[in-house]
Amino acid sequence: MLDTVSQQRLVLVHPELSRRVTQLSTLLSFDIRVNQGRRTYPEQDVLWHQGRNQDGTYIDPVHHIGVVTNARGGHSAHNFCYAVDVAPIVNGVIDWNGKDEKWAEVLREAANCDLAEGATWRTFPDEPHLYLKEMPADPDDNLRYIFTEGGMDAIYAEIDRILAVAKGA
Repeated sequence: MLDTVSQQRLVLVHPELSRRVTQLSTLLSFDIRVNQGRRTYPEQDVLWHQGRNQDGTYIDPVHHIGVVTNARGGHSAHNFCYAVDVAPIVNGVIDWNGKDEKWAEVLREAANCDLAEGATWRTFPDEPHLYLKEMPADPDDNLRYIFTEGGMDAIYAEIDRILAVAKGA
């Protein structure tokens, strides 16, 4: 079951992503929280700056402690409403562990809901990150152009087009 916070966040993402995440929540043996959904470019840039100096270099160049994303504004699927970050809820508390059996269950069932996940990314594994499998892991110049020219309505139309092509419609 999804809590009110999660439901409110899902209203702000593409309807097909919302449907798939809701489906995922019904398949799990525990509740999940949608921690992040849609992010604006400025919100993404704030996250990108975490763990970095003013010039963008890492505060901790060896371990990258504090870095939460490698994507600047316009380069995250969250900016285009086809990605969410989720976490298990255990005894009413969000579980940020990311490396246990609950997370394995999330990733296994996500695949059954046609959600791709960032946990297997080679350079920056992102356990809580789920996105529409038909969409690119990283938004491309075409998506940024569509957004610049037509806003989120145009992005939704492009996602709908990509989903229809993938479905064979």
